[in-house]
Amino acid sequence: MHAIGTVALLQIQRSALKTGEKPQRVFDPAPILRVTQLAVDSDGVFGLAPGSGWMVDIHHRAHPDSRNLDGQHGISLGFTTHYRAMRERFGGRIELGCAGENIIVEATRRFAIADLEPGVAILAPDGSERLRLTVLDVASPCRPFTGWAVGGIVESDVLKSHLQFLDGGMRGFLLGADATGIVAVGDQVAVL
Repeated sequence: MHAIGTVALLQIQRSALKTGEKPQRVFDPAPILRVTQLAVDSDGVFGLAPGSGWMVDIHHRAHPDSRNLDGQHGISLGFTTHYRAMRERFGGRIELGCAGENIIVEATRRFAIADLEPGVAILAPDGSERLRLTVLDVASPCRPFTGWAVGGIVESDVLKSHLQFLDGGMRGFLLGADATGIVAVGDQVAVL
């Protein structure tokens, strides 16, 4: 196991970030809520919001409008290095966490799925293991997020180059959990 970074940000999505009917769907990061802790289980995450208690993420299977009926994308992971690259490409609209990943890790390099395939562990500041997570897939880029990132309608030829840039894990990774655990800001993240 080797450390790859520190949990810098935790968040949940209270409702869908993409709304409307295809092909007119739009992206809006307003439902994202920063939280102090995540309670993780095999169905997704709950976030502890100061003053509001535990709130269910829309990708948890218990959410009434769950976006995770197949159980394959209840938890997501992103990296600060990926956000810096997106901000360089798209500008100031890209703020840390705007794509909606649950766990954002402060890291010193970019990651591809091959780097994370063994799985990741969340470690408490004292080094004790809190939770292991399986890396299932990359978070595929989509037209609504890409259009929002560039600030409007994107022509097809330009859209393709932006989607290619956002693929391969730039938009984050989808994770699964076989056990329950708590994740907190400041925890370490390691590859198994």
